[in-house]
Amino acid sequence: MAKIDVVLIGGGIMSATLGTLIKQLQPDWSIEVYERLGEVAQESSNPWNNAGTGHAALCELNYMPESKDGSVTAAKAVAINEQFQISRQLWAHLVETGVLPEPTNFINSTPHMTFVHGESSVEYLRKRFAVLQGEPLFAGMEYSEDPAVIGTWTPLLTQKRPKNQKIAATRIVSGTDVDFGALTRYLFANLTAEGVGVHTNQQVTGVKQLTDGSWKLNLRRLVGNHPSVVNARFVFVGAGGGALALLQQSGIPEVKGFGGFPISGQFLRTTNQKLVAQHHAKVYGKAAKGAPPMSVPHLDTRVVDGETSLLFGPYAGFTPKFLKSSSWLDLPFSIRVHNIGPMLAVAAHNFGLMKYLIGEVFASKKTKLKALQEFIPTAKLADWELITAGQRVQVMKKDPEQGGVLQFGTEVITSADGTIAGLLGASPGASTAAPIMVDLIKRCFPEEYPAWEPRLREMIPSLGTKLSDDPAVAAASLAATAAVLNLTA
Repeated sequence: MAKIDVVLIGGGIMSATLGTLIKQLQPDWSIEVYERLGEVAQESSNPWNNAGTGHAALCELNYMPESKDGSVTAAKAVAINEQFQISRQLWAHLVETGVLPEPTNFINSTPHMTFVHGESSVEYLRKRFAVLQGEPLFAGMEYSEDPAVIGTWTPLLTQKRPKNQKIAATRIVSGTDVDFGALTRYLFANLTAEGVGVHTNQQVTGVKQLTDGSWKLNLRRLVGNHPSVVNARFVFVGAGGGALALLQQSGIPEVKGFGGFPISGQFLRTTNQKLVAQHHAKVYGKAAKGAPPMSVPHLDTRVVDGETSLLFGPYAGFTPKFLKSSSWLDLPFSIRVHNIGPMLAVAAHNFGLMKYLIGEVFASKKTKLKALQEFIPTAKLADWELITAGQRVQVMKKDPEQGGVLQFGTEVITSADGTIAGLLGASPGASTAAPIMVDLIKRCFPEEYPAWEPRLREMIPSLGTKLSDDPAVAAASLAATAAVLNLTA
């Protein structure tokens, strides 16, 4: 049985990015991709299963929470933006070299805004803006408490809003809307042209390490139920919500103590062009009390397959499924002796979240409309349709102080020998696929990395540095990627 150099499990943006990087760095390596669905990019990377924000912390308040003493710091927001710039640089390089097509097929300029109301929220936003004004990667951000000004940015927010309501907003025109589904398909199309095998309707049913350190993968073709076996030197588990089960099956000790907490969601979508024409922005608000960060309400311009629509949500919910198209037994089957303690601790410390999710599950159409009207006072439910978003599986892991914590970011699990790795968690996810995969390459291929690093720096000029340390360098990088990707600088 021939040994494959790299096997990628899952046909989403993470596998597509890792496969692209490895093919650029080591063209002679064999790479095979296995996706259980009939097409790639059908779960979290599908454009209707995510908001496509291009998370750069320009508008998401959860990256700059207010501390108990009322202060606000920009460290996490800057770090997220730095990561997104790495993705932008990689995409720009791939456009310049012909790997990716005309960029408007997958990324478009869309202002990023934050909108709040109420005295305390306005005061918080004022402090946030003051902190970000001095950050090079946030240059050009505007702030206003004037309804007339905010109305020129996006009329739907201010039409028929109570005149005595205190409001505030920030806007930065260099934000983006990203169709991660299209981006994923383009990357896989190029990989296929480069000789990579991209196999759909193929489910990995078994993962076992052999004595020589390689991995035996049992596969089953879902059309015809035909089994097969492959052998790989390195395995990446980029299967979204399905990654935890495969990593547990691998038996690597590094996954012990990890669990998954699934959160589902719904969005309201409109294609009513009268409404669409009045709103060109991604507008984020403040999360409800007890709500997870991924449930921050936002009103988004979306460009999918060349068509523009508006998306509002998400309305959170709960289902034990780890994928949109998987089993209701995913959550109970993920419980192990080593993770039941952290999972119980998370449940005990997150009663507010449980209460919030139950309330969301049973929310009426009237309640959903009321949430929309916080953003669009004139909204009518007849103009909007309810769509189901993708599943997000938040990481639960051991914590020495609390026993277990619920983590709302992403976590890379890597075996000690570097022969298998997987990604758990959600936001900012796809937006930071490039830096996450570069870090994974550095961890899993320490012998090859020194020889690869110069090539990586050609693709990602800021690699290993911080753009935010030098305003001139930051401005130059933003301008360079904007020019290639046809974005507003």
